[in-house]
Amino acid sequence: LTVSADKTAKVWDIMEDASGKVNRTLVCTGIGGVDDMLVGCLWQNDHLVTVSLGGTFNVFSASNPDKEPVSFAGHLKTVSSLTYFPQSNPRTMLSTSYDGVIIRWIQGVGYGGRLIRKNNTQIKCFVAAEEELITSGYDNMVFRIPLNGDQCGDAESVDVGGQPNALNIAVQQPEFALITTDSAIVLLHKSTVTSTTKVSYTITSSAVSPDGTEAIVGAQDGKLRIYSISGDTLTEEAVLERHRGAITSIHYSPDVSMFASADANREAVAWDRATREIKLKNMLFHTARINCLAWSPDSRLVATGSIDTCAIV
Repeated sequence: LTVSADKTAKVWDIMEDASGKVNRTLVCTGIGGVDDMLVGCLWQNDHLVTVSLGGTFNVFSASNPDKEPVSFAGHLKTVSSLTYFPQSNPRTMLSTSYDGVIIRWIQGVGYGGRLIRKNNTQIKCFVAAEEELITSGYDNMVFRIPLNGDQCGDAESVDVGGQPNALNIAVQQPEFALITTDSAIVLLHKSTVTSTTKVSYTITSSAVSPDGTEAIVGAQDGKLRIYSISGDTLTEEAVLERHRGAITSIHYSPDVSMFASADANREAVAWDRATREIKLKNMLFHTARINCLAWSPDSRLVATGSIDTCAIV
């Protein structure tokens, strides 16, 4: 078995005179471009394994080479975000990495293929609805990308005036998005900026309610600021003080009766949305900065992930 940069693998018969004769050519499907060049192979029992420059493994059957190969891959750069589609069938998760690669993972199966984007820019922030992706990189641009199966349609981009540090979709009206940069809160309708609100504090995280009527903005000073949203207008309703470090993550509970926030000083707090009072505090179990936070589907549990290498429920 040999592989080549011509993107094919060949099985050879070795003749009695030590010459070689091609028995079969195996074609490895890929994503196009130099990443499909094959750089390694292995013949292990009945398995013919090829490896591409882009990190995709194809496993053929030596006894049944006409059988469709099993393919799998992963990220080659730092994974930056995950998005889970609870309503999809089968249940699906998307992961993105710094180099702009988006990979689909299917529950019970594993690797589900790589999403093909026409504009393969770097990804820092990422959020997804069932049929749309919103991404931003390391410039001021936000991209809205239609999703059709494993293919991404033509992206629409918009300059939001600063490097985004958080992207949020209002689940009940996904054409509405709230973007935050270090110094501004930006409202998007589809790919049009409808308002930009400059602030005097440094924004570190944000969240928007499913109906798009409320936003929570976390800051470097550890304060949570709650804004009501009416059309294109933001109105500050309350400032919540509890955290002693920069806010790193904010999420509404699935039943929207609560929200939870986490900070760089390793604490997480659960809040009552209606009264804006603390519902659960002293969640100081990590030994370092909390990077991410998530709710269970029944709104009864909160999970936090930290650079101390622990996930705590």
